Amino acid sequence: MQHDSSGNGASISPIHIPTSFAALAQQAPPDLHGMMRMRWLAARLNQLPAADRRQARDDFDVLAERMVTLNASDLDLGGPASEKNAWFRVDGRKTPHPDLGTFEIEATDVWILCVLVGHQRKILLERFSVDFSYSLALNEDEPDRRYRTTVYFDNQHLALSMRLLAWKPRALRSLGFHPIIERGFLFRYVRDGLTLFTGVTGSGKSTTLDAIVHANNEDTEAHILIVAQPLEYIHTSNKCIIRHREVGTDVANFVDGMVQGLRQDPDIVIVGEMRDPETISTAMEMADTGHKVFSTLHTGSAIETIDRIVAEYPSEEQDRVRHRLADVLRCVVSQKLLPSVGGGRTLAKEVLWMTPAARAAIKNGNTPEIYQMIWQGQDQGMITLEQDLTRLVRQGEVTTETALSYANNKRRLLQLMRS
Repeated sequence: MQHDSSGNGASISPIHIPTSFAALAQQAPPDLHGMMRMRWLAARLNQLPAADRRQARDDFDVLAERMVTLNASDLDLGGPASEKNAWFRVDGRKTPHPDLGTFEIEATDVWILCVLVGHQRKILLERFSVDFSYSLALNEDEPDRRYRTTVYFDNQHLALSMRLLAWKPRALRSLGFHPIIERGFLFRYVRDGLTLFTGVTGSGKSTTLDAIVHANNEDTEAHILIVAQPLEYIHTSNKCIIRHREVGTDVANFVDGMVQGLRQDPDIVIVGEMRDPETISTAMEMADTGHKVFSTLHTGSAIETIDRIVAEYPSEEQDRVRHRLADVLRCVVSQKLLPSVGGGRTLAKEVLWMTPAARAAIKNGNTPEIYQMIWQGQDQGMITLEQDLTRLVRQGEVTTETALSYANNKRRLLQLMRS
């Protein structure tokens, strides 16, 4: 890699995909498209020169290192949508970087297939996508950088998206939670129940979960079980013994990871995502049997989270689910990452800490009442997204326009900012 002296980071020579990749792609029968074409290419990767296959990994490492240099959160590569460029997301904005080279779509298909290992290609060619973790060693005195990666089909070609994960967990105190809520995350103070972190992809849920694992690992002697797809940050056991189980590699699915976990003596269980009713039910059962369970959902507020969970079940089961959820739920945190004034991103959050009134509202199907409970619950550590956005605007961390564009309730936000 060639570094410049301009102070703008590292510049690199353009990546040139080996010519053998394009040659193999051109040999594919013209009547093969999409999945059939990828299977044809995958079956012939061994015909490529070994040096070119090694270069595929080396070139991919260049892109991965470039993410670190740019402080980019995400990379996109391949497929017609990329317009033959690598795209990086920096401070929330995703832009192409043509200086890295021009990547022909057909040759990039072969490049991506070469980056995958055998079992990953098998999953891709069976399920049309594959999720996996990727590691890159940069400095001997630092842990490997880890990336959450997915390969999928885009208009009959292959595309890749990769997220750079934190190389060390953040301090829980740095995330700005109320002390009551911080204590609620720690096994020392609350030893059971279900806590949910919600938000769109890229809202910092994994960062918060890793901070909680790290805080417990520094605080209490316990056993933490992490079931994820893929595994992201790998924690080192300290006061806690921390087991990492990857879905698809160490265990078949999230439900099996939790059911098997019941026989593995965990105290704290991290479930990467609650994707379906069976996973939700198993997570609630674990919380109900005396385990401290954390998981995530792709919802935008505490009320939406509760309603989404209930709606996952048939109507005849929803009343039972409401009662069980109300009994096991401890906290809901809904997160958003906003562009900051001066660059970077800032965390805004809504926090519901369960109270007897909130439990009654869930059991009675009166979830709209919960917003007002959060609004009035600051003494208990609660905060609405609009209250937190107002704080960020008044502290000069985000602009009014940014806050309004991320608010769930713009009318409430305007009322707060005018008061």
